[in-house]
Amino acid sequence: MLTANVYDSYIRILEEELQAATGCTEPIAIAYCAAKLRAVLKNAPERVVAEVSGNILKNVKSVIVPNTGGRRGIPAAVAAGIVAGDADRILQVISEIPEEKKPEIAVYEQNTPIEVRCSDTPRLLDIRLTGWFGTDQAVVHIANNHSNIVYIEYNGCVLAEKPLQDSPEDSLEDKSLLNVKDILEFAATVDLDRVSVLLERQIAFNSAIAGEGLKGDWGAGIGRILLEERGTDIQNEAKAYAAAGSDARMSGCEMPVVIVSGSGNQGITASLPVIRYSLHLKAGKEKLYRALLISNLITIHQKTGIGRLSAYCGAVSAGVGSGAAIAYLKGGDYKAIAHTVVNAVAILSGTICDGAKPSCAAKIASAVDAGILGYQMYCHHKQFLDGDGIVKKGVENTIANVGTLAREGMKQTDRTILDIMTGGAS
Repeated sequence: MLTANVYDSYIRILEEELQAATGCTEPIAIAYCAAKLRAVLKNAPERVVAEVSGNILKNVKSVIVPNTGGRRGIPAAVAAGIVAGDADRILQVISEIPEEKKPEIAVYEQNTPIEVRCSDTPRLLDIRLTGWFGTDQAVVHIANNHSNIVYIEYNGCVLAEKPLQDSPEDSLEDKSLLNVKDILEFAATVDLDRVSVLLERQIAFNSAIAGEGLKGDWGAGIGRILLEERGTDIQNEAKAYAAAGSDARMSGCEMPVVIVSGSGNQGITASLPVIRYSLHLKAGKEKLYRALLISNLITIHQKTGIGRLSAYCGAVSAGVGSGAAIAYLKGGDYKAIAHTVVNAVAILSGTICDGAKPSCAAKIASAVDAGILGYQMYCHHKQFLDGDGIVKKGVENTIANVGTLAREGMKQTDRTILDIMTGGAS
């Protein structure tokens, strides 16, 4: 039986992770940093140097920054944050830009020297902006997670400073207590009044952007293609809605999403298939809430070992989470859900993250498919066994292996991806 302290810890983890964000979280983190820079400098900088980690570089390079008229990349995110950002709104820093301000973003970007440097840092998420206005200089530094400001300086005077760590879990809740068995007990027994506001926002925001992705001409149109070519059976619908949310989000849609593990795509993937299956099964609101808790927490559990940014595609973790929740909606117990997780992990582990862009929607569809297939295998008394690749006996051991694969084994993969994306390799 879980203690009250464990319940409280799980709820704090959910409150920390299920945040609203407008736009891909990496450019939004840059815009947040830039808005802080302007506030410290008390003026729009006349020159900016942006020093960012390789994973920030690859995740900002190809994605459209919302409310910028279709602009992409780090300079666009910097310009948006400086010209029109509201730092108090954190990851919704540029969610409400007046129409008359939008042209100013392009003008500022075109007329202001914004130098981008790839920093030599062990931290996968690292953003350090330095700006000058006349003789004044300011520095704002974010590290390890998207809103974690670790350093602020103005004219050589340190205004704020935290001890700088290399852990992606820096300043976050301790997630070492997460495990599949306790996640299921928590989801089954928690007082839903303590989490309903978080979950309702996730349902509303993520369903809305999926609807927009299916209705509008966004990205590569993966969601619409899936429905048009493969029909409306529930398995295809679950993939299509998740993909459609990403279609819109990666292409600059200004609607917010509720993120998971610092990622809107993961938030979309962990929630929309579960929402669609719940509607199909007529499961009811309480069952849906509890299923979403399973999906969100299993996604977070996997990502804790992997890290917030990695060469390992985070949609895979969220697809596994949604597969586990779908198993729960269909009556699955701990054994069914543990086998679903192991099977699904074995199917797609190693899918690369080569930055935020329209093709993320296709990877999301594949990840959801893997999650569902993992459960279907269990229903047919089939499973991947200890020693089959990275699979280890016991769900927690397999999750740990995935973390090691992503965190340690894919370091060179990450560097090679970045080289290819920046022209350093052919």
